[in-house]
Amino acid sequence: MRLVFTAVALAALGACTQVPDSASGVGFNSLEDQRAREAMLAGQAPLNALPAPTAISDEPLPAGQSVPQTVPTASATLAPAAVPTTATAAPQNDAILTAAASLDETQANSGVPPVQASPSNPAPRIVDTAGISDENDFQAVSQRESIESDAERLAQAEASRQIVQPTALPTRASTGTPNIVQYALETTNPRGTRVYNRTGINLAGRSQRNCARFASPDQAQIEFLSNGGPQRDRRALDPDGDGFACSWDPAPFRAAVQN
Repeated sequence: MRLVFTAVALAALGACTQVPDSASGVGFNSLEDQRAREAMLAGQAPLNALPAPTAISDEPLPAGQSVPQTVPTASATLAPAAVPTTATAAPQNDAILTAAASLDETQANSGVPPVQASPSNPAPRIVDTAGISDENDFQAVSQRESIESDAERLAQAEASRQIVQPTALPTRASTGTPNIVQYALETTNPRGTRVYNRTGINLAGRSQRNCARFASPDQAQIEFLSNGGPQRDRRALDPDGDGFACSWDPAPFRAAVQN
């Protein structure tokens, strides 16, 4: 019985000696990391901190070696940006002075002095007035003209005037083409009023097809009168027998004469 109790006690004691790492899984991988964190929170340097840099030596480096570049840390303080002062206006003033000097040099080299605008400058003197009319200058005109000279000038203009008498209109040469204006003025019936008899089959259909071949109603009327119209209508251009082919209307010509 004592042997069993002793074995149980030794097993329990062996289990207590294996303490689990309580910091594992919460950001610390070892006991050394935990101690370093506690030292940092206490204001002390961590155990694995690097030593402070020593003073920079003035001795030159051996050939073939370069200066190692230091990496700035988050604790490094950045130098404030320089605030521009009024001294920066000096280059602008220099540029203005340079441009003014260049302009003066250009004008000096041209041989013509620059014009200085000022209210005290005298008015420009007109050297030659040839070709400029002074008809609007009452004083100038009154010095060389008078009532008598005006009357003489009007009499000369009246004597040189020629009156052209109207003559008879020339006779227009005949071209053999029917005059649709004359035909419109000679007829009196309105458009759509039957004056001539029209016989045939499908006059409306034939008229629509044949009228579509002309560029304007005037050309259709000329063609209609040239082929026996208005008495005869071989191409069915005047199916209603009013004497007017297709959509030609004599009313505008009659109205122009009346007005």
